[in-house]
Amino acid sequence: MDDPVPGHEGMPDDGFDDEPEGEQDDLAGTGTAGASRGAPAAVVPGRPADFRLAKGTDLSGLVTGLDAGLPKQGLTELMEQANRPAADCGTAGIYGPDLTVSHRVCWKSDDATSSEWVPQAISGVSDAQEDEDWGTSNAEPVAVGGYDAANPGRSDYIAGRDDCLRSSASDACNEKGIRVTFFNRATGMYRHVLLVWPYMNSKDHISFDALHAREGRCNPVVVTGCAAQNGIHAGGMVWYGDYLYVADTANGMRVFDLRRIMDLNPDNDDTVDDPTPDGLVSNVRDKKLIGRQSNVWYGYGYRYVMPQVATLKFTTAKNTGTTSGNQCYATGRPKASYISLDRTGTDHMVLGEYCNTNNGGSSPGRVGAYPMTALTAAVEGAAGTTAGADQAYGLPAGAKFGDEDLWHKIQGAMRYEGKWYFHRSNAYDNGRLLQASVGANGELVGNTKTLQTSFGPEDLYLAHGRGDGFPPRLWSLSEHAPSKCGVCKREVYSYPMAEVISSFG
Repeated sequence: MDDPVPGHEGMPDDGFDDEPEGEQDDLAGTGTAGASRGAPAAVVPGRPADFRLAKGTDLSGLVTGLDAGLPKQGLTELMEQANRPAADCGTAGIYGPDLTVSHRVCWKSDDATSSEWVPQAISGVSDAQEDEDWGTSNAEPVAVGGYDAANPGRSDYIAGRDDCLRSSASDACNEKGIRVTFFNRATGMYRHVLLVWPYMNSKDHISFDALHAREGRCNPVVVTGCAAQNGIHAGGMVWYGDYLYVADTANGMRVFDLRRIMDLNPDNDDTVDDPTPDGLVSNVRDKKLIGRQSNVWYGYGYRYVMPQVATLKFTTAKNTGTTSGNQCYATGRPKASYISLDRTGTDHMVLGEYCNTNNGGSSPGRVGAYPMTALTAAVEGAAGTTAGADQAYGLPAGAKFGDEDLWHKIQGAMRYEGKWYFHRSNAYDNGRLLQASVGANGELVGNTKTLQTSFGPEDLYLAHGRGDGFPPRLWSLSEHAPSKCGVCKREVYSYPMAEVISSFG
């Protein structure tokens, strides 16, 4: 038998730090408070060495164990089986007047209004392959990452909360971590995939759980380690080749392999349990269970799960300053708040920080760029293999946005043909697209012009068009459900990159 169903007793910690409370909170603090606390008047140094990443504990044996136990599915086939229709977007009420929005994709009604799942990160086939041609599919997939933001009544014995598995608990109770949604742009359909972390359970059987989402159930003995983990934010994502890199704010990046998507319902009939290669069965009806429980495989009701295959962790120590109000600092490890891919020269990944200077700190944020060859070598190398950034910059400083700093609250960044572009959020109102260039002193210098974008703007992704012959387009997405404000809405959308460039002058 496996771990008893109620508890996950003996499940190990994944070894990653918790992310701070108030993750990416635009409403924390005020502009005047930030000024009184001495918001930086000069650009902070980038310090590339602070961005160094090292591969964590080798997970290959665990993933091989899952490979042997569960059937796999390719992304091409998954796209053909996409089961959720995108909705009609209707009028473009969430957009500003400065750019022409198109290629809008809207979520099915439950995803569009969900308080549990909040979209954050975006990538796609242009990041994955130079030729933009994924296998035999013409889906031209766009991938969106979302995090589990609501866990009502969740198990946490340290906090004295009850068990999510009680009969009255909502199936939203558990912390489910992160899911990735693949849109089939040819059919207008999409499918969710749950990201998971592999581990050996207390009966020495291979299993998996949602990312950084241990429920905290330890009974009858309750110790500090029984506190529930908060999950991760996944504010950025890059799909490059077979690997999916997902930002983990406090730690670095988690890496997944699209060749290792596990299928818990191969016959596409959720009314019966499917046999698995290890002699067990899988169940996609029960939305409260995850991993191998009493010799049955579960995935919180999701058909597809994709296990983490590697970790890339910052080697620099954290700054000792508080981060509870989204403060950032000029030294120490950065936050991995968002990531994107630059294919305009030697392929690089851009990584940067969301910061809120209204609560203090010594930096409005930093960005760094890593050669993809170094990141791939770290993922495929032995534990401890490092990947360094070859460039790093502090964000521009000094410009104002109303009564607060302009250059903070950055939700996404990308570099294209030597220019830097940043998506700046603005609570429940239109955000701004910003542009910066590297100046004569080796610092980022901000363009004085800003472009009004959507409500709740998030991560950035460039569809370069070199493979399919289309003009480059800048993709992003909005995070806010309609319940957040009168005109809030969740959409995935793009702008013509040529118009973005010309609009900045």
